[in-house]
Amino acid sequence: MSYSLQLYTLRDAIAEDLPGTIRRVADIGFTQVEPYNFVATATELGAALKENGLTAPSGHAPLLSQDQDEIFAAAKALGISTVIDPFLPAEHWQSAEDIQATAEKLNAAARKGAEYGIRVGYHNHAWELESMIEGQTALEYFAGLLDPALVLEVDTYWVAVGGQDPVDILAKLGDKVKFIHIKDGPLNTDKKAQQPAGQGKIPVWDVINAAQSLEVGVVEFDDYSGDIFEGIAESLAFLQSGSTSQQGVNA
Repeated sequence: MSYSLQLYTLRDAIAEDLPGTIRRVADIGFTQVEPYNFVATATELGAALKENGLTAPSGHAPLLSQDQDEIFAAAKALGISTVIDPFLPAEHWQSAEDIQATAEKLNAAARKGAEYGIRVGYHNHAWELESMIEGQTALEYFAGLLDPALVLEVDTYWVAVGGQDPVDILAKLGDKVKFIHIKDGPLNTDKKAQQPAGQGKIPVWDVINAAQSLEVGVVEFDDYSGDIFEGIAESLAFLQSGSTSQQGVNA
């Protein structure tokens, strides 16, 4: 298992200076990133990643609302091997029929992705955990409808905000989970209140250890009231220190 950074965390800095921001990410110690909106920035982003020795094992793109061939072609050019749909609003998660329709569309996207040698995944927010379908969360119900090739990226913070225990949810989802978003904070919807890993209410190491087939743990802040570069550096330092000395301890 390795660590990555969701570049949405640095969206404001990237808008001002993409190459300089990627350089700072590398200087902090990240070797992997998870791009977003990468079709629009593919050429500049690809050059910056190469210059700084960074790779992008996964990336976020709206597979269910934009041109999939364009997305997969850009992903292949950037070396992204898993494309993750990052967001479907709450109204898509309130009925079994709607969730079945979404699963069918994502399964079709996965078949198209396979033609490019690219795996497809889905990333949750809180509402997939707040909605209950046939006695389980909408996310679990959805997972049961997905083709075996399709994977999940569980945003463990939004699982907790949605009222569920991320350790329990990860255990239930099992080996479908190949990526998690690692973030911390007070477990509410105030995004600016989010904190570096290990400083909030998420039992980060319990969560990481619960994801038994985890490939990449992705650091992310939806927003932050402090200096965002300091925040991601603190998160990475916490994770790296725990990897060697305190893994399995409830931080």
